Amino acid sequence: MSFVTPRYELERPGRQRLWCGWTESGQRNALDIHVHRGLEAGVVLAGEEQVLFTGHTLTCRSGDVWLCNSWEPHGWRITAPHTETVVLIFAPEFLEGEMVGEAPWLTVFAAPPALRPRATSPESRRQMLAIGRELRREATAKRAYWEQTAKLNLLRLLVELVRDWEHHDLPALGAPTGPEARDLPRLMPALAAVHACPWRRFGVEEAAAACGLSVSRFRSLFRRVLHSSYGRFCLHARLSYAAHLLVRSDHPVSTVAEEAGFTDGSHLNRRFVERYACTPVAFRNRRGAGGFEMWMPPPAPAPEE
Repeated sequence: MSFVTPRYELERPGRQRLWCGWTESGQRNALDIHVHRGLEAGVVLAGEEQVLFTGHTLTCRSGDVWLCNSWEPHGWRITAPHTETVVLIFAPEFLEGEMVGEAPWLTVFAAPPALRPRATSPESRRQMLAIGRELRREATAKRAYWEQTAKLNLLRLLVELVRDWEHHDLPALGAPTGPEARDLPRLMPALAAVHACPWRRFGVEEAAAACGLSVSRFRSLFRRVLHSSYGRFCLHARLSYAAHLLVRSDHPVSTVAEEAGFTDGSHLNRRFVERYACTPVAFRNRRGAGGFEMWMPPPAPAPEE
């Protein structure tokens, strides 16, 4: 097996902008849980796997693609022998730059899991397989400029997916984009800081200054572009990081609370129930239950701090 993914080996996210790897499994396996700061795009090259989200299970076979949003708890399990997949996990700011244009690519990751674009025809699956195999070659060889090649292939993958996506309001490729797409780069310094260190209290004044905006302008722009207040965005990032620590460590809840930037265990417990409809202890105990939905209830809106 060869698989590169941000596992938080030091229990804190790294600052890398891209992880790319592949895995080949000769047998079925149990549910594996992931929570990470990066966006995720994967292609099944052979065999079959299930990707499980809150309230939705996606079965992927050869040529199928799955997408995961930043800090979105999800699980996957191999459901057929000799399954091979290739995965890209990348920071949102990886999609910046002239090469990718101004189209709001983040929309495809933010859509509800059941509505995200998929390969829907034999031809599109062949395209996904070709892209996936090229990514596998780059992930294993790590030749010079492999990151740039991965970015090009990621863009190819997203273009193929959005062309026939029936659930989006994206403008035609090459056409002017809406204000949300144009304004997203202005917020990237704050988003990158929160994604890199979700446990840190990165206050709104500091975030606005990093973006070169006044506090009032930053708050207004953030809500218009991301449809969330900055405070709620940061709270959800800390809660998702706490969920990761609960799944990936045996630290007491009080320690998890401290490491995720909460006042104490009681503070984490209250916010966790508001967000995930279960306590941190129940979340940890149910992670291996018979299905992802059993231990990952639909999240409830969290109040702002």
